[in-house]
Amino acid sequence: MTIGFYKIQDVLENYKCAVYEKDVERFLSTYDVEVHIYDCWGNWESKGISTWRESVSAWFKSLREDGVSLKVDFNDLVVEENLNLAFVHCAVTFSAHEEVSGDKLRQITNRITFGLRKVNESWSIFHELSSIPINTETGSGIFNLR
Repeated sequence: MTIGFYKIQDVLENYKCAVYEKDVERFLSTYDVEVHIYDCWGNWESKGISTWRESVSAWFKSLREDGVSLKVDFNDLVVEENLNLAFVHCAVTFSAHEEVSGDKLRQITNRITFGLRKVNESWSIFHELSSIPINTETGSGIFNLR
């Protein structure tokens, strides 16, 4: 799927919609083929779109099997952009809703940073870092500081 993202906001909106629709190819269209991701779930890192595709496919499959729709909200969004590079950092909240009833089941908030570059006038994510703060006494993640 080839989509042109001419504004940073287009990238973020596509991310949100693709997650909600559980559309792997639409989601991956947001990323550069050489993407490097440090994710706070599962793997230490993903290098390249093929590795990221495996993780995203498993994530969306688990949501379908659980009958869950996931809504994404970006909060405290900061965008630093120049001609061909941009960085975005924010708090991202993923709220899971039961598909049939729409009832909210759970939510988590973590931190995310995207590094984007513009190629042929279209933005794509080439680096992503997802993190959660850790309680130093228990070693457990703190999922809902917000």
